[in-house]
Amino acid sequence: MQFITEQRLDDDTLEREFILGEIPGILWTPGSASEPVPLILVSPPPLGLRKAYPRLLGRARHSVAEGYAAATIELPWSGDRPRSAAADQALTDLRGALAAGEPVTDDIVDRLILPLVDKAVPEWRATLDALLALPEIGGPIGYSGGVISIGTRLAVVEPRISAAVLFAGSFVPRAILEEARQVTIPLHVLLQWDDEGNDRQMALDLFDAFGSKEKTLHANMGGHTGVPQYAGDEANRFFARHLR
Repeated sequence: MQFITEQRLDDDTLEREFILGEIPGILWTPGSASEPVPLILVSPPPLGLRKAYPRLLGRARHSVAEGYAAATIELPWSGDRPRSAAADQALTDLRGALAAGEPVTDDIVDRLILPLVDKAVPEWRATLDALLALPEIGGPIGYSGGVISIGTRLAVVEPRISAAVLFAGSFVPRAILEEARQVTIPLHVLLQWDDEGNDRQMALDLFDAFGSKEKTLHANMGGHTGVPQYAGDEANRFFARHLR
């Protein structure tokens, strides 16, 4: 992991951009921490870190204010990372189906999501290895965000993650529904009831499939980016119960 920029924000948060192999990322840590702090992995939307930065920064500031470090990485095929012709075609097919009012087929969802999960999850695990090697980062580890299929796979294969806040609002392959039955960590799932262009029933089916004994679904009216502040505050309380 190589840090390439460093700045201290007005709330004393230390923000550092890094490169890990070909993976860009950002790490935020409390400026006044005197001992290793828990870490929250902040998963971005597949928009590119630059475009999503204001939203990611807001989430990171909330985490740092609670005494955690927060880190995010650029997803495969997003931002300045090399594109995937197959992923671009799947996205075109998805948008075409939605625009025509046609059903989104399992084939489109599988081609769009499964290769992303297969590539992103090992990258998150490698990033976690590098972050935990830093003296300022301790445990336990939380995960927050979407694409929800990435969070589901990570919850299955990464034993260092103790709890997860998952953002419903992306299409879910049937294979991920099956993997969800193996998830056992505490979950807090946020669902926007009127999320445009996404399948509400798919999100409900995924929540039902999770094998966790502790799982909570918070559904709020509104579109994809309309998560109310109080829902975020409740997610912070969820992490306080499981990362402290």
